[in-house]
Amino acid sequence: MPLATTGELITDAAAEHRAVAAFNVITLEHVEAVIAGAEAVHAPVVLQVSENAVRFRHGRLLPIARAAGAAAERAAVPVALHLDHVHDDDLLRRPPGAGFSSVMYDAARLPYEENLAATRAATDWAHAQGLWVEAELGEVGGKNGEPPPDPHAPGARTDPGQAAAFVADAGVDALAVAVGSSHAMTTRTAALDHALLKRLSAVLGVPLVLHGSSGLPDGELTAAVTGGITKVNIGTALNVAMTGAIREFLVAHPEAVDSRAYLAVGREAMVRSVARLVTVLLGGTPEEAPR
Repeated sequence: MPLATTGELITDAAAEHRAVAAFNVITLEHVEAVIAGAEAVHAPVVLQVSENAVRFRHGRLLPIARAAGAAAERAAVPVALHLDHVHDDDLLRRPPGAGFSSVMYDAARLPYEENLAATRAATDWAHAQGLWVEAELGEVGGKNGEPPPDPHAPGARTDPGQAAAFVADAGVDALAVAVGSSHAMTTRTAALDHALLKRLSAVLGVPLVLHGSSGLPDGELTAAVTGGITKVNIGTALNVAMTGAIREFLVAHPEAVDSRAYLAVGREAMVRSVARLVTVLLGGTPEEAPR
């Protein structure tokens, strides 16, 4: 089916008080696994390409974008393409014509006024191109290998009053909020500040996005959606599944040299992870996910 747009998927989910899973993809195997997992549970999904993933691909966006777009157009469920965690203004200007309908512009590392000014300028440009825009306020740690912030440090959590002003002044379509999750967690031990999430949901008139969701146990994911999260970003969980499966295969088959054999095993592990996580986000139990 034709590419969906992130804005449409999120708007529909918000109206139905559910969430859309957005998975970060690095390789074609990631792309294929996310789509297959979403198809298995009959759910829409967002494929995300981060600035770090573009850097890994020698700064070239189009090869992974074109591959993701081609796979998405053959999917049996709605699939949208999203450019994630963009800091570079040059990269910001590359989504038009590459199949992306949305971008997450990340100036959260900057002081508030600078974040606001940069995000406002990015949003004005992106909206003129028809792009849906996500921004971030607060600090979701774990980016680029840095340690998570002290949860009590100034600015570590998103302030509801400041967030309301930021959304109004920046004109963004969605806001990633810092409520206790962290990027790149390989254990599912994080706990969210649900009281803060409830306050943010009450004062913000745009969909809320949860980053660093791989570190959350099932109950926290379900509670996040109930508390107002509409877009759930997941990346590390796929890498954990893929790498673990490939490692086990190579230990069991030390003679293997054909990359197709172990990549297929890694891809199938990611398919199961996607189906399981999406099932949980839709209110089901892990046991209900296809195997």
